[in-house]
Amino acid sequence: MTVQRWEQELHARRLPRSVSRDGDHRNPYQRDKARVLHSAAFRRLQAKTQVLGVGLSDFYRTRLTHSLEAAQIGTGITAQLCGKFPDIASKLALDATLIETLCLAHDIGHPPFGHGGEIALHYMMHEHGGFEGNGQTFRIVTQLEPYTAEHGMNLCRRSVLGLVKYPNYIDALTAPGVNSARPASLRQVKASQWHPPKGLFRCDEPLFDWLLAPFSTSDKDKLMSFNQFDNKHSKTRFKSFDCSIMELADDIAYGIHDLEDAIVMDMVNRQDFISDVTLPLKSLEIKWLSDNIDELTDKLFSKAHHERKNAIGALVNSFITAIEIADVEGFEHPLLAYNAKMPTDFENGLELFKRFVYNKVIRRPDVQQLEYKGQMVVMELLEAFSSDPERLLPENTQERWLKACEQNNGMRVLADYISGMTDEFASRLYGTLFSPRQGGIQDNFHG
Repeated sequence: MTVQRWEQELHARRLPRSVSRDGDHRNPYQRDKARVLHSAAFRRLQAKTQVLGVGLSDFYRTRLTHSLEAAQIGTGITAQLCGKFPDIASKLALDATLIETLCLAHDIGHPPFGHGGEIALHYMMHEHGGFEGNGQTFRIVTQLEPYTAEHGMNLCRRSVLGLVKYPNYIDALTAPGVNSARPASLRQVKASQWHPPKGLFRCDEPLFDWLLAPFSTSDKDKLMSFNQFDNKHSKTRFKSFDCSIMELADDIAYGIHDLEDAIVMDMVNRQDFISDVTLPLKSLEIKWLSDNIDELTDKLFSKAHHERKNAIGALVNSFITAIEIADVEGFEHPLLAYNAKMPTDFENGLELFKRFVYNKVIRRPDVQQLEYKGQMVVMELLEAFSSDPERLLPENTQERWLKACEQNNGMRVLADYISGMTDEFASRLYGTLFSPRQGGIQDNFHG
């Protein structure tokens, strides 16, 4: 199959373009980037938790700034791959604007209060198809964002494919017997027991079928294959080439840039970093990085802001420049037959940074208390709205809910509504519903 032929198929949109604008010479990915940037879902990322709660400081990252940094890293990876692997990059029609678009959009499905909100929604939606942030991203771009009446942002097929990190359905990936016991009270819901499988919602199967239509049956089957584990949810094994770049950019932004927040706010100390990251990195003997990690550590914990910035930039650069293009055996379509990959030693090095942020920041009791609080807000909001949707939902959401009830899918609309809220909006709505001292008319438009 020629590049022109498959590119044409992957430029297709569910709703064909009906209006041609004079003088608009943008390619499909430039149009898609504009649709993401101008969407309400993207703007709301400025008020959604990344690692630390929104509003606790004006310095650290939100979902929006994280997505902007991931986009910058994604374009850097693209430039590197085009320089190092020009033939494959040309064969795959690798496009910097496409990768930037994927990185900008990759988190728009995540609910308020970070993983606390995701766990809350999955728990409440347990008997209604579950909830997972990446699956919600798919819903937003394909049907919820009101750029069109029914087709969401109406992105081209290749852009949507690049956003599907886990190409199978939550119900197929759920481990048998996991989450069978439900506690008597919402306050007893244990986060560790309610992490969702990462995947799509079964109710969106027709949209996923459309997405995979250009691929052969064997490619579809292999793309949707997954690893099974004992007493753990299954995990998909493959993703498209574009998606592999976006995921690497996301990992680098999380592991390195989010570390900066933790250092500036004195949430981590130099000695822990040396024992958990510096010394293990030296023993891994990673090209350039292992030899320079002592100096980088000094700069990271320097009182001089520019020194820390210099170290962050050097770390990001070392991971970006290490990335290669690798073959993925068994696929016919070029976009599935290649993935961007970090060499194993660099992958292990980045994992040290990610684990350090997770253990020393995310798992801190004060951060977990905020996450638990957000978890409770989201669960109680969904419980309230599900008790009497026609009384409590805003009018436009009521209409969607009534329509969805015809397909026995009303709870999904409630999850759409609450997952679209910012941290602040959800907190204020919680106060309006449950606090005797709060109240008044609240702007209910957020989607």
